[in-house]
Amino acid sequence: MSKNTGQQHSATALSDSLSQLSADDARSKKEVKVADSLANPPRRQFTRQRRQLTAGERRQYARMASLHLIKLQQRLPPHAKIGLYYDGFGELPTQPLLDWCQRLGYLPYLPVVGSLGRTRNGNDDKRLRFVPIYQSKLLNIPTRIHSLGMKQNHHRRLLWARELDVIICPLVAVDKNGNRMGMGGGFYDTTLGKSHQAGLKKPLKIGWCYDFQVVEQLERQPWDVPLDGIITPSGLRWF
Repeated sequence: MSKNTGQQHSATALSDSLSQLSADDARSKKEVKVADSLANPPRRQFTRQRRQLTAGERRQYARMASLHLIKLQQRLPPHAKIGLYYDGFGELPTQPLLDWCQRLGYLPYLPVVGSLGRTRNGNDDKRLRFVPIYQSKLLNIPTRIHSLGMKQNHHRRLLWARELDVIICPLVAVDKNGNRMGMGGGFYDTTLGKSHQAGLKKPLKIGWCYDFQVVEQLERQPWDVPLDGIITPSGLRWF
């Protein structure tokens, strides 16, 4: 075989190898993308589905979920302090939670963002604090809209998360191991991170959501704080 022929064969083999490597790399990236998609569905998938529900459907699902709150009562002390939130983005309505608190003598609270000022980089301190609720209807509570879009009420009497017995956490999705996908701001993970790392049992972290928000598995990051349980229209699940 001539020298030129040998070089041609080598060049062809090299080209084939590079093509194969390129194909393998593309396949690998596609597989990773598919795996990520399976582990972490896009948030808009759930937020869109929530917004497609009518107000009547949301209220009906919330009533169904509230029937399972009796199972949570078994783990609470008298006059338990309960952290709630405003349902402003199509979430399962939280008014039934406030009704439940007032019916049983529990003390309800709402989260406040930015009450601790700003960090050195100019962003809001992400640690939430909580204000007491004195009204019987969430709609009657005077609020202002935070720059991130959520409603909140300000008050001088602010509690730390560790002073609450339960925090009902908003979520976009949750898996069957209690891993929670939030809106991406990291407020609840930052707020609850230290108590979780210390292994403290208080506060209980409970998700409140529709059944379609429960998925098989989510990818968990080191800073994520898992839930202790979730309540959906179909029942209460402990993790």
